Amino acid sequence: MTGELRHVEDDSGERCVHCGARAAGPCASCHDPVCGDCTVLTEGGVKVWAICLACDGRKGKRLTRAWWGPLAWVVAFLAGLALLTWLAERLFA
Repeated sequence: MTGELRHVEDDSGERCVHCGARAAGPCASCHDPVCGDCTVLTEGGVKVWAICLACDGRKGKRLTRAWWGPLAWVVAFLAGLALLTWLAERLFA
């Protein structure tokens, strides 16, 4: 599943969780089926993604906030590694 909107040919497909119309694809954030009228496009990325109105209200139109968690883990790991190196230098030098 790519998270992009796609055209649904028959009427037996999934329905939009917001209005009940035929779903065009999943929300890029929560993966619920949504129609084209109940989506907004993200901003500030290499690729444009469609997110539902509920996710837009909760998180905004940018998905870049999701990158702060992994970035914080990497920075914390590097800071811990620097602290261990400093301590080893102090103890064994």
